[in-house]
Amino acid sequence: MSRFFATGSDSESEESSSADEIAPKAPGTTLKQSLLLSDDEEDTKRVVRSAKDKRFEELTNLIKTIRNAMKIRDMAKCLEEFEQLCRAFLKSKNIVDKEGVPPFYIRLLADLEDYLNQLWEDKEGKKKMNKNNAKALSTLRQKIRKYNRDYETEITAYKENPQESADEEEDKGPDDSGSSSDSDGDDDGVSAKNFLKKKPEATPEASKFLKKGSGDESSSSDDDEDDEDWGSDTVDSGSESSDDGEDKGASLAMVFLKKAQAPEKSGEKLGKKKKLKKKEKLEEEAEEEGGEEVEGGWEKVKGGVPLVKEKPKMFAKGTEINTVVVVKKLHEILQARGKKGTDRTGQIELLHALAAIALEHNLGVGVLVKIKFNIVASLYDYNPNMATYMKPEMWKKCLDCIDELLDILYDNNDMFIGENIAEESENLAISDQPFRVRGCILTLVERMDEEFTKIMQNTDPHSQEYVDNLKDEGHVCGIMDRLLTYLENKGTTEEICRIYLHRIMHTYYKFDYKAHRRSLGIQAETKDQEESEGEDSAIIMDRLCKFIYAKDRTDRIRTCAILCHIYHHALHSRWYQARDLMLMSHLQDNIQHADPPVQILYNRTMVQLGICAFRQGMIKDAHNALLDIQSSGRAKELLGQGLLMRNMQERNAEQEKIEKRRQVPFHMHINLELLECVYLVSAMLLEIPYMAAHEFDARRRMISKQFHHQLRVGERQPLLGPPESMREHVVAASKAMKMGDWRTCHSFIINEKMNSKVWDLFPETQRVREMLVRKIQEESLRTYLFTYSSVYDSISMATLSDMFELEIATVHSIISKMIINEELMASLDQPTQTVVMHRTEPTSLQNMALQLAEKLGSLVENNERVFDLKQGVYGGYFNRDQKGGYQQKQSYQRDGGKGGYQSKQGGYQRGYRNQNQGNY
Repeated sequence: MSRFFATGSDSESEESSSADEIAPKAPGTTLKQSLLLSDDEEDTKRVVRSAKDKRFEELTNLIKTIRNAMKIRDMAKCLEEFEQLCRAFLKSKNIVDKEGVPPFYIRLLADLEDYLNQLWEDKEGKKKMNKNNAKALSTLRQKIRKYNRDYETEITAYKENPQESADEEEDKGPDDSGSSSDSDGDDDGVSAKNFLKKKPEATPEASKFLKKGSGDESSSSDDDEDDEDWGSDTVDSGSESSDDGEDKGASLAMVFLKKAQAPEKSGEKLGKKKKLKKKEKLEEEAEEEGGEEVEGGWEKVKGGVPLVKEKPKMFAKGTEINTVVVVKKLHEILQARGKKGTDRTGQIELLHALAAIALEHNLGVGVLVKIKFNIVASLYDYNPNMATYMKPEMWKKCLDCIDELLDILYDNNDMFIGENIAEESENLAISDQPFRVRGCILTLVERMDEEFTKIMQNTDPHSQEYVDNLKDEGHVCGIMDRLLTYLENKGTTEEICRIYLHRIMHTYYKFDYKAHRRSLGIQAETKDQEESEGEDSAIIMDRLCKFIYAKDRTDRIRTCAILCHIYHHALHSRWYQARDLMLMSHLQDNIQHADPPVQILYNRTMVQLGICAFRQGMIKDAHNALLDIQSSGRAKELLGQGLLMRNMQERNAEQEKIEKRRQVPFHMHINLELLECVYLVSAMLLEIPYMAAHEFDARRRMISKQFHHQLRVGERQPLLGPPESMREHVVAASKAMKMGDWRTCHSFIINEKMNSKVWDLFPETQRVREMLVRKIQEESLRTYLFTYSSVYDSISMATLSDMFELEIATVHSIISKMIINEELMASLDQPTQTVVMHRTEPTSLQNMALQLAEKLGSLVENNERVFDLKQGVYGGYFNRDQKGGYQQKQSYQRDGGKGGYQSKQGGYQRGYRNQNQGNY
């Protein structure tokens, strides 16, 4: 077998045998056969395309897409593809300069311009277009008109005779392809042309030969053809046997050279395929051999060797393991930290392996603590993006590592750790001196707390996964308690304040059911339960917060501690302590200068304070506390419980990410429906009596805009069915209270639906319901007296007591307060226990007359002002003190107490109504 065939074939035994069969055949016959190949066979085997063909094919494909878009009137697609076509045509500039502008391109430009003009004239069709297509039509029409100016002559020629230009293009296509193949060989004569034409024809034969030698997949028909070719070669070889050996060698070299001149890309691909198949076969053979060998030491590994399986070689063989070597290796590992392409998982594993080596060689806890610090830091660095949260397995590793670190610190009280220790002054080796390690355990725990918050923020709150993650809070709080005890002995005041605040933040929002049961006198069921209860959260909060009040030197920590303390008081219905602490702290004066997380905490505290006041029956205080949050309409956002939909102008993507990181985890949320219900019920109890008292007052103010909005929404409804939502219940109750019907009002506020939605969420549900019933009765009584006082001359207090199911003493108290505050013009007759009404309220006619007088007064003032402006007496406009000018403090301003435009010196006065009320 010749060397040529040996190198050309693969290493398999079958191929070598086939190569041996091929070897005796004369090489010259192969060349002859390859030169006799037909053009059709060449085309099927390999297609050589010129740059012109490639560019024109790209243009025709784009033109096809444009024509398809024209058929379906997709103007947006047309515009997009036309822009691509212009760019592709610009790339083909060199070819176009040689060959001229292709007719198919001119035809498209002409057709597209006519098509766009037709669409533009079709007014009704344009109206039916959507916004994008109409806009694209306008843009494309302008572009095509501007673009076609460069090709006016060609387009005109096409339009004059479109059929002839189309025929020319069809005729030109085959001629061009032929001329492109012939053009290169014009100068070299006939023999050169023949040679160049035959040159590519040898390639398919060579490729056939290579396929046969390499063992690639081939069809049975190809094999048959190959056999026939080889047969013809054997016949020809007899006639050429007279040639000497040198001629045979030369013809063989020619065949070899022609094979080497095959296209590089196809050769490379073929070579790659060969290598891959060769590898696969070698692997299969290795597997078969491995199955036969019993004591073989080889192991097949797929996809490379992972770092975790193979223990990395930390140190060279024979290296003495000591503290200096381990610290040096630690620095080497840390140098790759943060660099692009660093395997972060592999780095963590390396650090764990290094810790195991340090422990194995008893290098002391100093080195171990330093490595542990870096392991935790690497776990935090695993996610380079601040928005992403830790994976569960990394989170578990982190908690375990911090626990191990705390165990070491507890076992070695003489160890000093801190950020202020320089690396040069560290003492990691075992010696008489205590260990000194650079690092801060408090920083690691603070970061752990942040990661826990991020995990809770990014978990679906309605899934079981959220519950599982929330169980880790006990572990987190346990770590904090251990660190707290450690820092109380060895930490600075500032560090103690920081860890105290983190512990407070995990306590302040939780309702202490154990303390609540103890306050109600319910004993624990078993002794184990009593032992597990521990001290009340109120005692813990009091101790931690008071330490911060006394020792902290940063305003932020103290502010957060005060707000958490108020929140905890309010949550447990300690209204007076919470209110006094809020008023003494004066936080409401400068809270607008605090950072957003503190402002969110302040909003949460104010809301909880308002809910606490409502539970205690302080309706006015509850309304005032909740007014700012509820009147904004952004309660969800202000409490950090979600983002409202906004325009991109108000908040870009980066700001949205920042705000999402500030959100409060779901288990800390305040129920927004409960909050709105408390606010609306408080507003109802204040607003309805006030509306009844000032029914005819034109200057009546609104106590709650949101409540009035809900009333207006209820009035606009064409059909009034039974209430369904919480808001509808409150509106229906308000209408009933307006009529003095407290029983209907009570049935709308307290029923099964409202209980399940709102009232059952309070800890002391029954007490809150009783308080609500009492308040509804009292306010309904006040509303009734305001509304119907003009109807009665006198009314018995016993009757009122029966109507509203209140004690006579309570009725007496309410009416007395109304008379003292001058809300009700009446007097109490003690012997008969009746209320005698005084007719002081003006009639409807008198009210209308008063309103007319007020409007006339404002008209007179306006006329005088216009007159002064015309005359140019500006001094009279600004300085008319003696006549009751327009800009006096008492004049031209509505006075809440007396009403009207009044001044002490003069002007239009309406004091007669107040002075002579007894005359009506």
